[in-house]
Amino acid sequence: MQQQCMLTTIDNPFDPFEQFHSWFLFDVEKGYNTCAYLGRIARTSEQMSDEENDIEVERAIDEIIKYDFLNIYKKVKKQGNSRKSNQDSSNKAS
Repeated sequence: MQQQCMLTTIDNPFDPFEQFHSWFLFDVEKGYNTCAYLGRIARTSEQMSDEENDIEVERAIDEIIKYDFLNIYKKVKKQGNSRKSNQDSSNKAS
């Protein structure tokens, strides 16, 4: 099965895969507006396949984390029923 990933903040206690509504409300209330930020960075298109769009979204997530000088963002991944947190924000490549 294809692995999915999402962008979240280190202080958001909600699972963006399973508790999206609560995750989104927390995110907006704190002023992060992560979905809008990701939407500005990801260059997705209706002409691209779902797989190509997923790859582009992950690329955009990696770019956001790379330039995250506040170290507030992290990538979370889900494959099947499991959720894995990827600590990219603390293990940045120089």
